[in-house]
Amino acid sequence: MSGKSVGGAAAVEHFIRPRLIAIVGLSSKPGSAGMNLLANLTLNAFAGDIHLVGRSGGAVDGRNVQTDIAQLPEGIDLAIFALPETGVKAALEACVRRKVKAVAVLASGFAEVGDRSSQDEIARIARDGGIALLGPNCFGYTNFVDGFHPAFVAVAKVPRLNPGRDPCVAILSQSGGVMSHIRQGLELRDIPAAYTISTGNEAGLGLADFVDFLADDPVTRLIIAYVEEVHEPQAFLAAARRARAVGKTVMMMHPGRTEAAKVAVSSHTGALAGDHAVMRTMVEHAGIVVADSIDELIDAAEVLARYPTTVPHGPGILTFSGALCAIYHDFCAEIGLPVPPLSATGEAMLRAALPSFATPRNPLDLTTQPIWQPELIFTGARALLDDPEVGSLLCSLPISQPVLGVKYLQHLIDAVKACPKPVIFAPLGDRSQLPQEVLDLAREHRVIVSRSAERSLRALGLVYRYGMALRRAAKTAPAAPPPRLPRLGAGPQPEWLGKQVLSAVGVRIPAGDLARNVDEAVAIAVRIGFPVVMKAQAGPLMHKTEAGAVELAIADVAGVRAAWQRLCASVHRWDASIVLDGVLVEAMSRRGLELVVGARRDPRWGPVLLVGIGGVMIEAIGDCRATIKVRHVFNQGETAPGWTADGRA
Repeated sequence: MSGKSVGGAAAVEHFIRPRLIAIVGLSSKPGSAGMNLLANLTLNAFAGDIHLVGRSGGAVDGRNVQTDIAQLPEGIDLAIFALPETGVKAALEACVRRKVKAVAVLASGFAEVGDRSSQDEIARIARDGGIALLGPNCFGYTNFVDGFHPAFVAVAKVPRLNPGRDPCVAILSQSGGVMSHIRQGLELRDIPAAYTISTGNEAGLGLADFVDFLADDPVTRLIIAYVEEVHEPQAFLAAARRARAVGKTVMMMHPGRTEAAKVAVSSHTGALAGDHAVMRTMVEHAGIVVADSIDELIDAAEVLARYPTTVPHGPGILTFSGALCAIYHDFCAEIGLPVPPLSATGEAMLRAALPSFATPRNPLDLTTQPIWQPELIFTGARALLDDPEVGSLLCSLPISQPVLGVKYLQHLIDAVKACPKPVIFAPLGDRSQLPQEVLDLAREHRVIVSRSAERSLRALGLVYRYGMALRRAAKTAPAAPPPRLPRLGAGPQPEWLGKQVLSAVGVRIPAGDLARNVDEAVAIAVRIGFPVVMKAQAGPLMHKTEAGAVELAIADVAGVRAAWQRLCASVHRWDASIVLDGVLVEAMSRRGLELVVGARRDPRWGPVLLVGIGGVMIEAIGDCRATIKVRHVFNQGETAPGWTADGRA
């Protein structure tokens, strides 16, 4: 992309709350994109002025249709293009001349079909002309707070919000279809959307701009983003941190874990394939919740919207079945969600209240006794929620009779009043019809109701990991560049030099040193003690085993001298052009777990550090998912006081 057009929260305001609008490319044909846009503005009582531009001219609904953008007044807040791709560039240039502040491009046919040059060109025109650009390939957006609905697919009256009753979310999406699905799923759970915004290919405004705007929005509690490419990672991370600082959670879903998914998103929004593991680690480190499926996203969004205070502890589980206790233990272990044991205080409280045949622990099986003593729901829920190591509650039980269901739920409601910990009521029975009295009571008290305990546990697992991420973020300390580093040359660096870098930054390395000749090797071995390991050293010697460049378990001076001769001869046979720096002589370590540690500068996300299982196992099991950001990576040629160019102190 050649550059980013005008952006920021102020630019977003032109799209969300414009006063002067122009629809460019209007066709008077019923059902056309332009006519649907106009109908939506009229039906939803847009209070500002609307200007129309279309080739045929004339009048529509009593408004004159201008035939040229040049006929528009200067300073239009928002121009919406109901134009094909071929007409976008010229129309955008005309808008620059009329000092239009913002333009929404609905048309497809740009980067998502491989035409990045055209997309880059309209981005440049908008940026140079001071226009905030939304799209292209944009499905539209809706402001439910003010009833502003510039949509072109269908005509609909949008409901105005009552933000005092339920928490509101904002949905940002690079897919219009996914955006609609998420909104409908949450609205059926009484979590309304304050804004739904399709960002399209993001040639201009992007995720960071909208997150910045929503961070200051008084109505939005939770920000949800469906993302196929983060175009400006650092700006997005900064915006998410700012939202978190004012108490708003950012959630996202980002496909691309597989090669097939990367191909699919490229043809959808023109997204560039990137390293999904790096992206995920970086956004989670910034306190962004990452979901792997739409179901998980919606389920967790309902929890986080109603319970924004998150603690990094596993769930308490309340059931009527010992079998479910075992099943949920297995399931939670599989998804990495710890089930904390009940505290001694909680056990004592329950032992006094439960029948003798019930065991006080987590998950808690109340047996069938609540059929006769429904108040045990209150006792069990309070015991679990009062435990400081329990971060949430899942109540999974059968409802055989409507009257019992109402009693169970009422006792649960009484137990969780004013509790900040997430609580989910998950009656068993899959798709069996719940009594209407239960549904009405749950809706009245804004209780989260789920028909799948497993889906609920996955959502609570996501919330738990979010709490852990926030805890880690709180412990992050600022890092300063180490005071002493060797100079690094171009290309692969020898092991001995790399270990000097590690030592300088505080990583412990084996006792030893680089020997330039065999006598130095003997002296080093005697000084550090036997047994020792000897490894030939040169930058190009990246795979020592294949070159026969490693000798292990050398027990005495004679062994050192013999190993020196074998190493030099073996490396020469493998590649006679290699000039050795010398031989690294080190104390031989005991057997242990081999790790791989690597660092690189990701072209999108910046410096990252990789840690995983090393040796042959790195390729066998691919355990290299622990990727974290590092604060400073030293460039080639960068040095520090006290070191010479060859790395010697």
